[in-house]
Amino acid sequence: MRVCVVGAGAREHALARALSKSATVVVTPGNPGTGRDFENASESPEEIDADLFVIGPEVPLVDGLADRLRARGRLVVGPGRDGARLEGSKAWMKEVLARAAIPSARFESFGADEVPQAISFLKSLGAPYVIKTDGLAGGKGVLVTPDLDEAIYDLEGKLSGETFGTAGTRVVVEEFLDGPELSVMALCDGSRVFGLQPAQDYKRVGDNNLGPNTGGMGAYSPVALATPQLVDEVIKSAFEPLVREFNVLGIDYRGILYGGLIITSAGPKILEFNIRLGDPETQVVLPLMANDLTTILLEVAQGNLKTWPEFLDQACVGVVMASKGYPQGPLDIGGTIVGIEAAEEDDGVSVLHAGTTVDSWGNLVSNSGRVLNVTAIGRDLVEARRRAYRAVAKITWPGVHFRSDIASF
Repeated sequence: MRVCVVGAGAREHALARALSKSATVVVTPGNPGTGRDFENASESPEEIDADLFVIGPEVPLVDGLADRLRARGRLVVGPGRDGARLEGSKAWMKEVLARAAIPSARFESFGADEVPQAISFLKSLGAPYVIKTDGLAGGKGVLVTPDLDEAIYDLEGKLSGETFGTAGTRVVVEEFLDGPELSVMALCDGSRVFGLQPAQDYKRVGDNNLGPNTGGMGAYSPVALATPQLVDEVIKSAFEPLVREFNVLGIDYRGILYGGLIITSAGPKILEFNIRLGDPETQVVLPLMANDLTTILLEVAQGNLKTWPEFLDQACVGVVMASKGYPQGPLDIGGTIVGIEAAEEDDGVSVLHAGTTVDSWGNLVSNSGRVLNVTAIGRDLVEARRRAYRAVAKITWPGVHFRSDIASF
């Protein structure tokens, strides 16, 4: 079987590695890492001949790529444009959650001409204040702050279009939920939902969860908090009602559902739903999968999911290595990366490319905010963490930074 993975980041590198155990993999557009390990294609997905298409990022899904591929008779893992609104508009997502009675934070959404109303609602909720950009913002559209002045400044910047352009001219202001976070991803074939092993990710740029939000600075799996009973509760209280609501709306959702959760004193509540595998969670979940990912994703695309995902009794830790200036910029990119080969000599270590390119002299260089994702498998989290950070220590480039507390307890 020939599988086309659409995307260019570490998530797609991890997907390609997992799928390659039983399929021939082509990645478009890919990156230097996927080009080293597999085949990169410069053509658009519509021009590629493959038996199955797996779309990694949210942007092409929101843009309707899955619809265009299905119109050509292709099997696709990823929702069409209608289902992709779940991530394309946080306001629409919250409205769907409310209709489906899915436990979530109290909220209201506001447009560019509703600044006074937004500020009034913000004040009524009290600190900490949570403001989310309605549209896609690359994982950086959320502000959580105890400072009312900072919250109002952020709100006004987003609604004016200064911060995120048209993606920010509508915002969601919502209640702050207190408790540990958890990421649960699930497979959906349009009616059935099968959960994957949960992961814990780290959104803040600095150790001890300090600094601004990022697209994710690392992750680990399994998570002690995520007992089978808790995961079953989340699937039944959030994922299954969402799919039923999709059916009411006439949406045939075949792809991934990512649930970002807060485990509150009143039980688990949904922070957000995304329409694709999480990044960096995918990088620590897929290496632990015991059965064949290609078979499972083919069933998702066919609307006939019947193979339950199984996982090894091991652990995986992933550490994101980022460019100087990430996430707020300006980014210091273009530095030559050394040490990847030495890092991958360690048992259980994989170095996944997120933001790299090759310069005119043939050197591998940094090319984005998040540059590499170093993952390691071990018999437990202690061993996996030790291996991951031992590998990280072997890789360097000018300005590199990373968190030193991923999977520390």
